[in-house]
Amino acid sequence: MIDVFNTCSAVRVERETARCASDDAYATIVKPDHRPLTSDPCSPTPDPCSLIISVSGLRGIVGQSLTPEIALRYVCAFAQPLPPGPIVVTRDGRATGPWLAEVIRGGLAAAGRDVLDAGVAATPTTGVLVRQHGAAGGVQISASHNPPEYNGLKLFAGSGQIISAAEGAEVIRRYRAAEIRWAAHDRVGRVERCADTTSIHLELVLGVIDREAIRRRRFHVVLDANHGSGSVLGRRLLESLDCQLTISGEQPDGLFEHPPEPTAENLSGVARQAAAAGADVVFCQDPDADRLAIIDERGRYLGEEYTLAICVDHLLRRTPGPIVTNCSSSRMSEDLAGRYCVPFYRSAVGEANVVEVMQRHKAALGGEGNGGVIHPRVGLVRDSFVGMAMVLDAMAARGLTVGQLADELPRYEIVKTKISLPPDRVAAGLEALARHFHDAVTDRLDGLRLDWPGRWLLVRASNTEPIVRAIAEAPTAAEAQRLCDEASAVLSGI
Repeated sequence: MIDVFNTCSAVRVERETARCASDDAYATIVKPDHRPLTSDPCSPTPDPCSLIISVSGLRGIVGQSLTPEIALRYVCAFAQPLPPGPIVVTRDGRATGPWLAEVIRGGLAAAGRDVLDAGVAATPTTGVLVRQHGAAGGVQISASHNPPEYNGLKLFAGSGQIISAAEGAEVIRRYRAAEIRWAAHDRVGRVERCADTTSIHLELVLGVIDREAIRRRRFHVVLDANHGSGSVLGRRLLESLDCQLTISGEQPDGLFEHPPEPTAENLSGVARQAAAAGADVVFCQDPDADRLAIIDERGRYLGEEYTLAICVDHLLRRTPGPIVTNCSSSRMSEDLAGRYCVPFYRSAVGEANVVEVMQRHKAALGGEGNGGVIHPRVGLVRDSFVGMAMVLDAMAARGLTVGQLADELPRYEIVKTKISLPPDRVAAGLEALARHFHDAVTDRLDGLRLDWPGRWLLVRASNTEPIVRAIAEAPTAAEAQRLCDEASAVLSGI
């Protein structure tokens, strides 16, 4: 049942117009010869050899769409206009990461840039390292939650956050124009190894929690790193909190024991093992450790939406302040903002958009419902380590299990569907939906969002397929499914 308590007049939901830098936002499908397949962001599904480039990075199938030449051209297009300073290079543990790192380090040096090689590191750690070393930027070699045949590049600004949409658009332009300037023999860059990649990030995370309270509890924690980069800092963090620790998939070799996206289906085996082990909590990371899903003490998959909501609730009990999530995240965080009488702001989908809105409103916490918690005192990057630490802090502070913390939150169900719709019919389709659902509050920040008390529907065009994605949330799964089905019926008549 829905928990209705959002009655505080202080809560504000404001439209934000930041452009999107998410995994599929403003992505361009590029054929192997590097020419754009189409300028339409809602282009048809590409063939298996196509490369996906967005304003924050690229992803492709290694040996097909992602080749040494493409990686070299892209990273040099990123580095060319950066101010003086080294560029941090990290990777997430995938088996193809070592050779990609060699190519990227060599290419940057050949282009006259100094490189700080930090080896295997999580995406949020990369952001911390960029700031720590006063770097001009950073490159994380990762395909996030994609299957093992993929790899990719994520780009960081000197501020330690993912580059903005405007900066990303310029990288794409330079990449397409093949604007690379190679350095003369006496101007090539140097490559240095970063000896300590985790200490500063660790201290930043420990600085936002009551570490002694957690240590006294001696929590039994299972960390499912799934052979990604999460164990590198994950072990140090959880051991420093005196947790009884079991790590599954600790070796960062990319040999995933289950599909890398931390969904209920992919983690069913982990949940069964956790229940048998009697763990207090199971933390499940994606390969580059910027997302966190949770399994509770009973082996129940709580998922990624609850990660952010538990952290929001815990922080607001101690430190009131604005909260920011994107428009496709659960309304749990909005309801919690109402409970604690703090402003709530909604951004377009995408980490860069959430961060921009957080900075504008000096948010206390932000994030996305995919398990990405962003704490401004640690870094403006989604951070699974912040999520783990804050959840343990909440358990210790209140003497509750993680399952009990989740059960206290507003109860909603989310349904996500795909609806076939040609790109040239999307605009008409959204108008038809607005007319059909005339009793809803409409928001066109990112696609079309329709809100009613206790439920909402978001319809957004895909940038890589001739479809729209419909996401609905309601007190019950049946009601959320009904909203998606009704939207599908309207669009089928377009």
